[in-house]
Amino acid sequence: MSFQTYCDLISDDQKVKAEKTLLLTYTNSKGEAFSISPESIKLFLSFLLDNYDVVHSAWDKVPTRKDYIYQYEEKSYREIYKTASDEELKIISSTGRSQTKALTKLIAKLIGFLTESTYESPEVNTFFEESRLRLALEKWTDFVGMDSSNKKNLSNLIIKEQFKSWMINKGLSERTASSYSGAGINYCDKYINKVGVNVNSFYQLNSEQVLDALKELGRVGEWLQADKSGNSMYSAACKKLAEFLTEKYSISYTSLSKPFLLLAGISGTGKTRFVREQAKTSKQFAETYCLTSVRPDWHEPSDLLGYISRLAKDGKAEYITTDVLQFIAKAWRAIADSGLTVEVQESEDLGKRLVVAGERDELDKVLPYWLCLDEMNLAPVEQYFADYLSVLETREWRWTGDSFTYSSDALLKPVTIKEVADIDKLREALGFGSADDGKYNELWELICQYGLGIPFNLLVAGTVNMDETTHGFSRKVIDRALSFDFGAFFPNDYYDFFTPTSRNKRLSYPFWSNASKADLANTFDADGAKTLAFLSAVNAVLKNTPFELAFRALNELLLAVASIQPKDDLALKAVWDDFMMCKVLPRIEGDTDKLTTSDGKALLLELNTVLANQLAPIWLASETDEANQRPDLYREKIVADDATDEEKILRIPCRAKAKLEWMSERLASATFTSFWP
Repeated sequence: MSFQTYCDLISDDQKVKAEKTLLLTYTNSKGEAFSISPESIKLFLSFLLDNYDVVHSAWDKVPTRKDYIYQYEEKSYREIYKTASDEELKIISSTGRSQTKALTKLIAKLIGFLTESTYESPEVNTFFEESRLRLALEKWTDFVGMDSSNKKNLSNLIIKEQFKSWMINKGLSERTASSYSGAGINYCDKYINKVGVNVNSFYQLNSEQVLDALKELGRVGEWLQADKSGNSMYSAACKKLAEFLTEKYSISYTSLSKPFLLLAGISGTGKTRFVREQAKTSKQFAETYCLTSVRPDWHEPSDLLGYISRLAKDGKAEYITTDVLQFIAKAWRAIADSGLTVEVQESEDLGKRLVVAGERDELDKVLPYWLCLDEMNLAPVEQYFADYLSVLETREWRWTGDSFTYSSDALLKPVTIKEVADIDKLREALGFGSADDGKYNELWELICQYGLGIPFNLLVAGTVNMDETTHGFSRKVIDRALSFDFGAFFPNDYYDFFTPTSRNKRLSYPFWSNASKADLANTFDADGAKTLAFLSAVNAVLKNTPFELAFRALNELLLAVASIQPKDDLALKAVWDDFMMCKVLPRIEGDTDKLTTSDGKALLLELNTVLANQLAPIWLASETDEANQRPDLYREKIVADDATDEEKILRIPCRAKAKLEWMSERLASATFTSFWP
């Protein structure tokens, strides 16, 4: 951690520039900039320490001085700088008398940095004390490149200050926040060797480790007694620290525009593992992940979602559930457990539906549930997945400010549930417990009356291999999915095997079903006009061909813009580029006759011309032209934890250009082409 970072974390009106320079630049209250060398400050600190009695006497004679020398007051501090009369201190003495407070702020920050102390303001503490000055000089190094031990201590200091600010923002008093972040954690640190962790401070632990350490401290009699006599201050400080760390390091997600993914690629690229790793964002991995292997003999929806059987001895109807249906029910229980409201609402356009309602902050707490259909196209998807595909298009999100409602048609319809003789048995089979438990009684009654729909937190990912043993996809399926050429989006780089340089972003469920201008307001395409013009140009080439795009395509492209929230031209065109890869190019296949436009031109060539214009400058950006390369929306660089968002961005060439070239070359050599490898 550099001195520059230390200064940046201080909220005051002074700007300091101290990155790898021979001079420190700082501003006064008027914003005027001044410079001084670190060596001059070091000489001044040495002078203060060697002549402390003289300096203290000069300060003491000023009537307006504060009670202690480390508390800033302009006239008394001007006298301190006057005592530095040696020739080599001339610059700092002169500056100190003309820009007294600005220079004192800078020096106090440097002393605080070197002594690993919390800076507040000069009026509170300038650190102009003998003990502080001595320690600062002992630790003086090239302070833009501290050694590893100091980096750890400074990292602890930064977290401590962030923890304190977080508590104040949460409504705790400044006194309580200071006590918890300071004395509270400091006292616990004295017993750190008794809790089985190899660190010297609680500030080096994560939230789970803090709570585990707190349990261990509860077995230490001396600590426990001190905590009880201090009104549980130490345990409260640890619990607050764990809460802060959970919030600080909570996983950020990239929202998808569609909750159904096709991951296509050659065998062994890690498609199934990708889905499993996405679900591992939570300790509840066993709850939020379900792997189902598709069988070649699946030919109807009952293979996926279950069916009514009358083969029991008494001939009564019994519903045979599947692991998929049970997992869907589990995702519904997660919604109910989150505190969101599940109720029935009636609207003119949708009628009566089971609806989830709540606030945005409640929605963010609901984890995504990942259903992986392994080898999805071993059976005809249009047959066994037909019911799910139809209901998928009935999802409806409605937003009013920060409040939302979500609903969908039922997969397991109420009329089917009513046919079942033993509804309690079905309830238990789906994991809703018994009526005696009472926990899910209200939710189960609503499901019985209005059916079990698609929960908003459910993501379905099908892994796909395209070979002679599998089935292809109709445009009906492709239109309802996000199709990922896995090797293009998540490439296997052999040279990254031992030391990866990038990682996949965490994906989550969409928050929209129908795009509106309000959803685009904070994007680079605030009114959607740019996106509309892009898709119109693309569709002009596809007009009167089997690949022409309909209204759904525009809605889903606008939803992609709303989900990604691009802030500049390159990011917006990255969304368009990925839309071509996920939604448009997968539709295109055939021979030369089929791949001809309505006016007799080569479709792929015409599409190439349009995209070269619409996707400039990323279309022509080379591997080395990072300035014009697009950001990768699904991966990021592996960098230091304190890196900026800009430093995390992974820049890549245009994906659609490479795929279109590959499809064109395949058409030329084999007289037939398709998107799929």
